Amino acid sequence: MSSERPGMYDLDSSDPRGEMIDRSATDPAVVAEIGELMNAFGELRAAEQRLAEASRAYMKLNDTDMRALHFLIVCGHRGEIATPGALAAHLRITSAATTKLLDRLARDGHITREPHPTDRRALAIAITPETRRSAMETVGKQQSRRFYAAARLTSAEREVVTRFVRDMARELSFQGEPWPEG
Repeated sequence: MSSERPGMYDLDSSDPRGEMIDRSATDPAVVAEIGELMNAFGELRAAEQRLAEASRAYMKLNDTDMRALHFLIVCGHRGEIATPGALAAHLRITSAATTKLLDRLARDGHITREPHPTDRRALAIAITPETRRSAMETVGKQQSRRFYAAARLTSAEREVVTRFVRDMARELSFQGEPWPEG
């Protein structure tokens, strides 16, 4: 293990009696390695949370606002026209919540709303150049540093990490679980 003190996410700390995971047939060295990996994910989550908090404070926006601006930046990079409906679908919020969000972002000078060029029933939403520049030079620049960690891996290592992270995302999905909806 790289740290002297056990982390919050290793099995001995989070499931010492084996109530969630039966590891009786697993080599203790493997359990320790998995614990170190889970603790590394905890460190990553903590770093991401610190970055998100600093980003929200710097931009004076909430999490949904930040996600909306990121969506608008990506749409702009792709040459796509962002609409309120597409934004609502991306954020998984209602049309009423989307309207409030857009009103707030427009009032604060972060977005523009114009008639859609090909669908007269829709609006085209875009991030203002000032907000885009501010987001890209601060939050975006910090987030993009993930590239360097990935670039230090070999192609084979990136393939393994990608497969692992996607597999973990599938394991964490709520497939057939009734409690999240209850």
